[in-house]
Amino acid sequence: MIGGILAMELIKIASAGTLESSDIQIIIEPNENGIVIELESTVKAQFGEQIENVIIETLKELNVLNAKVFANDKGAIDPVIKSRVQTAVYRSANSNDYMWM
Repeated sequence: MIGGILAMELIKIASAGTLESSDIQIIIEPNENGIVIELESTVKAQFGEQIENVIIETLKELNVLNAKVFANDKGAIDPVIKSRVQTAVYRSANSNDYMWM
């Protein structure tokens, strides 16, 4: 529980997004050791840290404590990254109790 809100529990592998230009594919799965991110990106040298920060902040907003995230970025902007992470989390948790931010 975080601040009175239950942590979102991931129960299966799920994905969101595509490998098209200006998009990002997020594959998320349960993990028992915190948050782990594996990032591939055509702009990793310039924006890799920012992409990872958006992923981490989105997971925190959704109260996800444990997740393994594979991200394959093709130049997505922050709102696209956030929406793909949100969608993958809800799919992984088998939840339709959406709290879009």
